[in-house]
Amino acid sequence: MNYFLHVFYGLIMAYFGLISPGMLNMTVLKTRLNVGKIESVKFALGAAFIVFFQAGIALLFADFLIENPKVIAALKMAGVFVFFILAIFFFMLSRKKMEAKKSKIARGNYFLKGMAMSSVNMLAIPFYLGISIYLSSVNKIIIEQPYIILFIFGAATGSFLLFYTYIFFANVISKKISFIATNINIILSLLFLSLGIFTLIKLIG
Repeated sequence: MNYFLHVFYGLIMAYFGLISPGMLNMTVLKTRLNVGKIESVKFALGAAFIVFFQAGIALLFADFLIENPKVIAALKMAGVFVFFILAIFFFMLSRKKMEAKKSKIARGNYFLKGMAMSSVNMLAIPFYLGISIYLSSVNKIIIEQPYIILFIFGAATGSFLLFYTYIFFANVISKKISFIATNINIILSLLFLSLGIFTLIKLIG
């Protein structure tokens, strides 16, 4: 059961962490609309493949730091800053208008394109680092093997499922992208703000 929970937490955190219409999601959406389902699935697989390594780096880094008792408090404080930064980031995104207009997308290997675009997602590693620190602090996950590999497997799976949600509902999402983006980003901003405040209160207390 404990093994399943680590996969579950990884999946849920990745799914809702990526649900906002950002660079990767919009590219998946445009690929589905302009090129087709098969190529958009290839792109999603490539992007999710990189998430596996990004989440892995974050958790291995957290594992290394947690082993040193002197940096645990500093690590948790870093998690607070990550949550506040994510709250600001999603709030700023909620102020932007988004559209999913059909446009020309260059042909090529979409699996590699997914890998390339996912690799430049600079928020991925800090996001999983902050999430793993929080979940560990409330005793929801164990940051050691084999739990790390299970969590990052869940994260990669959750990422793909989120991308596939955009693929499956492409026509619906494309018509309401501005409304969806604004509301989701506000919710995510409030969520990360709450997590940051809650974690900070626990540290102070």
